[in-house]
Amino acid sequence: METNRTGRRNVFRTAGAVAAAMQVNRHLSIPIATTALALALAACGATGTAQNAAAKSTTQGGGYGSSAEHTDDISAGVKPDRNAVQLLPATVKAKGTFSVAMDLSYPPTTFMASDNRTPIGFNPDMARLIAAKLGLKLQINNVKFDTIITGLQANRYDFTASTMGATSDRLKVLDMVDYVNSGTGVSVPYGNPQNLGTHTLCGHRVAVPSGSTAELQWLPQLSKQDCTSKGKPAIKSVSLPSVNDALTQLVSKRIDAVMYDFISLEWAAAQQPRTFDVLKPLVATKPATVALKKDSPLTPAVKAAIQSIIDSPKYTQALNRWGLKDLGIKTAAMAVPQD
Repeated sequence: METNRTGRRNVFRTAGAVAAAMQVNRHLSIPIATTALALALAACGATGTAQNAAAKSTTQGGGYGSSAEHTDDISAGVKPDRNAVQLLPATVKAKGTFSVAMDLSYPPTTFMASDNRTPIGFNPDMARLIAAKLGLKLQINNVKFDTIITGLQANRYDFTASTMGATSDRLKVLDMVDYVNSGTGVSVPYGNPQNLGTHTLCGHRVAVPSGSTAELQWLPQLSKQDCTSKGKPAIKSVSLPSVNDALTQLVSKRIDAVMYDFISLEWAAAQQPRTFDVLKPLVATKPATVALKKDSPLTPAVKAAIQSIIDSPKYTQALNRWGLKDLGIKTAAMAVPQD
């Protein structure tokens, strides 16, 4: 999940497959470069056939090994929450639509189904539920993660559900509401041939997705704590466009490790057996947030909608079907800095 959040169609493509261009809103599309070794995150939780991958499912089981894409609309039949709707600004009620920004390239939280059209994952599920609780029609905008905050500030989108972590800098320009737990981990090649550990990365090349809290917060913090403060060489940060790019470079040995949301890294390891290991302990475990522009008039309504979801069976369903069953929270609190 960016905490950072912090992933992209046909399952387990062959090497050299043409990059797929995905877009939900036509104003902005994201080309997705895939090779056979980037597929750990391109795999949509499938066991290997396009037919299985395309199958709709309403099952609540899931986990990393689930073959279902869960392309059904989890918000079907969900009624608006009266208290949340009452908090909506009159202009939003009149417009009747609600826009969310998310980077659809990070399974299992935020990615595209094998039809190249349907946003799936925990975050699209939560965005649909938030809109349903507010009685609004949802518009999903597929944008690069590191452009989301500026888009919110420019009023291009109403909110983001991208498992974004709360930092002091982000809280200066955003309202952030906790909605799930997440964390940051480190992935290495299967078998860990360099015998690396979470706290023994000094001098090694560690890739981080651009704009993630792994890049902005956790890698610099870990490098200072474990390395430079002890006279050791700093961790060599390698910023890349996405976690897919990072994992591709990891397998090709251009980098030594990848630091990112541990749920996405665990997903990758499960989808591409004997390719990746996720190191323990984790770098950090923190709440992730839904974010809006600072002092947005929508914030009280969104916060109430999230709490209504948490208190309903739909929250457990959304967590379970993407393998996040132990990461739920009880209270949609306003976020505090995690740095």
